Amino acid sequence: MTVAALLREVAGRLTAGGIPSNEARGESRLIVGSVTGKDNTRLLLDAARDVPEEDAGRTLSLAARRVAREPLAYLLGTRGFYGLDFAVTPAVLIPRPETEFVVEDALSAVRGRPAPRVVDVGTGSGIIAITLAVHAPGATLFATDISPDALAVAQRNAEAHGVAGRVSFSEGDLLAPVLDRVPFDVIASNPPYIAPAEVETLEPEVRDWEPRIALGTHPDALHFYRRLSVEAPPLLAAGGSLIVEVGQGQADDVSALFSAGGLKDVRATPDYAGIARVVSGVKR
Repeated sequence: MTVAALLREVAGRLTAGGIPSNEARGESRLIVGSVTGKDNTRLLLDAARDVPEEDAGRTLSLAARRVAREPLAYLLGTRGFYGLDFAVTPAVLIPRPETEFVVEDALSAVRGRPAPRVVDVGTGSGIIAITLAVHAPGATLFATDISPDALAVAQRNAEAHGVAGRVSFSEGDLLAPVLDRVPFDVIASNPPYIAPAEVETLEPEVRDWEPRIALGTHPDALHFYRRLSVEAPPLLAAGGSLIVEVGQGQADDVSALFSAGGLKDVRATPDYAGIARVVSGVKR
């Protein structure tokens, strides 16, 4: 089978499996490229070349998994975030562009501070802590997660980006593992914020494949914000910031929790779609 024929076959199977044809064509190039090691340009140049039988078989196996609605990021094993590539597995939530606004606010919060100390709560694949370590080389990072499997992925990502010596990973609930590391200049988090009933309404790639513990298992979607609004402020240095990602429609409630927790200058930052996505507050 030639490269061109394999691309057509994969795109056809994805389309037949319910993936829109325009997406199927793009995904077919990524799937074939991941197995053959060819980028888009090379796929075009080598269109008439035969694909080794073993590679073709592996490619069609990946296509079958995608038809079963396994997320493309899990098939490829990576996802880009803030200009960096991160390893992802089914143990972690797939990075999303909206979380880049948490990073932006955190970078602004540490700018001008000598040797800032930052903790990423519920780090998952490590995207917040590691991206901050890369872009704020003077900072010391701490990251927590309740999942040892997620922490293993995060550790691997830290090593891949050369910041493993500056990011300390700890297993445990929210801020409990870092109580002896206070104070912090920034506490950042993208906590689970989807109620279980809402999870059931999501697209199958999310509902059936991404870890429920990272999406949300508590009936109160604001559960972790309620906790952070109480547990985080005492651990912040003067002028330190609590910065969290929130779900659509949650910004006002989370802002009220932050204000009730004694934080000042509470504000919401919109994402690329204009949805209030990040809430932050400052300890005075």
